[in-house]
Amino acid sequence: MKIGIPRALLYHRYDVLWTTYFRELGFEVIVSPVTNKTILEDGDRYSIDENCLSSKLFFGHVSALIGKCDYIFVPRIANYGNEGVLCSRFEALYDIAVNTFRDKGTEFITCDVDVQQKKPELVAFSNLALQFGKTYSEGARAYEAAKQAAQEAQQKKIEAQEALLAQDGIKILVVGHSYNLHDTYIGKPIVSALQKLDAIPLLADAVNLDAVRTRYTNICKDVPWMVNRELVGAIDQYHDDVDGIILITAFPCGPDSMLNEMIIRRVKDKPILNLLLDSQDGNAGIETRLESFVDIIRFRKGAQV
Repeated sequence: MKIGIPRALLYHRYDVLWTTYFRELGFEVIVSPVTNKTILEDGDRYSIDENCLSSKLFFGHVSALIGKCDYIFVPRIANYGNEGVLCSRFEALYDIAVNTFRDKGTEFITCDVDVQQKKPELVAFSNLALQFGKTYSEGARAYEAAKQAAQEAQQKKIEAQEALLAQDGIKILVVGHSYNLHDTYIGKPIVSALQKLDAIPLLADAVNLDAVRTRYTNICKDVPWMVNRELVGAIDQYHDDVDGIILITAFPCGPDSMLNEMIIRRVKDKPILNLLLDSQDGNAGIETRLESFVDIIRFRKGAQV
């Protein structure tokens, strides 16, 4: 059996967890290709205008999996209890996908993660196994193995970033959701451009996520969304180690638009560049802004010497 996973949205946060889980159950995992212009255009065609750029990319990735697998996995993820809620789109994503592609002969599979309704990850993924004829225990074992693999993968990301921190040079914290930071079409070009400018980009998701969720209150007492709490906590953690901050937002993300304004108002001792990504082609404008931003940081550092 082949399980398809769209390479978009929360895949970039839970990729190791999801792929390891299904492989532990004995299934083949197929991930959609990296984002390209065709996937973006397909996603735009299947989406309503009000969808953010990241959501549009998701539907393009779903389209790329049609006919290539037995099931497409789209989990419903509502909240993690006291840790906070996620954007409501993640809770509705499965239903939207099923209805959008209802005439494509595609089977979708889901599980519900909703701690407030007593459905933590362990229960959700253990129950998911039942839909494939596996036992609850088999699902639980597969989840535990996948969780361990995910934690080890996150630790490797943290260690790699710590090595970058030890290097000399201009360090810039790039703050954004993992699905923006790691997408090859919209986020990675920004990281690559910074590297070409001889700056050292540090990513806000290469942190101990549990730890940074306890730090966000040092900057703002009230951040309702779980991932946004992590981003603010990452800014607090890396504040003294970086020379500047870049905020990446996919247009028109509501939570990020509020969060970024708060960050700009509260973090006044670091240069901040706010980049709003849309579906327009070309990175020339962004590259020019990045070059100017790095030049400003170099000027400030030179003036302080």
